Amino acid sequence: MVPPRSLACLLTLPALAFLSLSASALPHPRTASSTSALKLAVRLRSNGVQNIAAADRARARTLAEGGSTSSIKNATNTGMVYTADIGVGSPPVYYTLLVDTGSSNTWIGANKSYSKTTASQNTGNEFAVSYGDGFNQSYVAGIEYLDTITLTSDLVIEQQSIGVASVSTGMDSMDGILGLGPVDLTWGTVRNTEEVPTVMDNLYTQGMISSEVFGVFFSPANTGDTSGELTFGGYDQSKITGDVGYAHLTSTSPAAGFWGVDESIDYGKTKILNDATGIIDTGTTLILIASDAFDSYKSGTGATLDNSTGLLKISSDQYNQLSSLFFTIGEESYELTPNAQIWPRSLNSAINGTTDGIYLIVSDIGTQSGSGLDVINGYCFLERFYSIFDTTNSRVGLAKTDYTFATTN
Repeated sequence: MVPPRSLACLLTLPALAFLSLSASALPHPRTASSTSALKLAVRLRSNGVQNIAAADRARARTLAEGGSTSSIKNATNTGMVYTADIGVGSPPVYYTLLVDTGSSNTWIGANKSYSKTTASQNTGNEFAVSYGDGFNQSYVAGIEYLDTITLTSDLVIEQQSIGVASVSTGMDSMDGILGLGPVDLTWGTVRNTEEVPTVMDNLYTQGMISSEVFGVFFSPANTGDTSGELTFGGYDQSKITGDVGYAHLTSTSPAAGFWGVDESIDYGKTKILNDATGIIDTGTTLILIASDAFDSYKSGTGATLDNSTGLLKISSDQYNQLSSLFFTIGEESYELTPNAQIWPRSLNSAINGTTDGIYLIVSDIGTQSGSGLDVINGYCFLERFYSIFDTTNSRVGLAKTDYTFATTN
């Protein structure tokens, strides 16, 4: 996990931390439920994406810096994102939040103004979060509140710390972020506080889930089913085929500060990345791999770099010759088929691509292997596999779904 950090300067570093809440302090103790699911919606940024690879690389840089220095920079990207409608206050007012496993603070107010209710408590503590949006350094700043958070009718958190933005940039039409990363990422992110109990922490502490686990299901954006599902307290067995493979969280920094795992990658029968460290990240669109592995992948596919999109581009003949990518995570191997390696052709215009272009969703992370953050398994990976984030047992799980071998792209 990320070591303790000193309080960062506001507006240059995230400064958010929230008050701890024990189960014994609650006025209405609850009984833990089994699981409860929250529906997700997929969206492309409304203003399009000029260079999706550059956007994801910028996020990778902020994640790497945040995991290895006294600065923690939460990050959003400018490509494909999943959002959830979250209720704040009593009675709840709903806000559309980006679902992000690469950051841990929850905040609102980027577009829709915060509506105070009888449950709202202003702590007077300032917060500020820096993040990379691909082309410049953006930020959010404001005041910390304690408030009631409604995830589902069964999951209503009392006195959850949230940031209420007075200024923010880079969020497009979204109202803020639902942070689902490890709690250590919140260290020193609010004045007068150390760590901020996350939404998952409080669900567990307040007795609403018996295990600090959540599962994420994404359906590919071009399948006609633009929904996803976030399951709290476990995972949805109906969404997976076969068994779940688990991998322990890595001890290698900076990936250790996130949902980090040890992994290796083979393109067909050729190993292109060995003994590497990556993170599972819902807030990154593409799959990013170390520069040396990317060069091997580019050579193996015969692809050329397309300046308009920032992605590798291949011909129809090269697509027909494409081999599968195999990600070995823990003791299991996860196959990314040729169709899973290409951007949905029906969405080419959203990334400034041509109608008939074939673009690969594997891109260069911008650093050589051995940096401690060699791979980011983003949305384009996660739409093919169900993912399980297990704080209780310090592990990540992956399983095949009906979309693992789909040919919809």
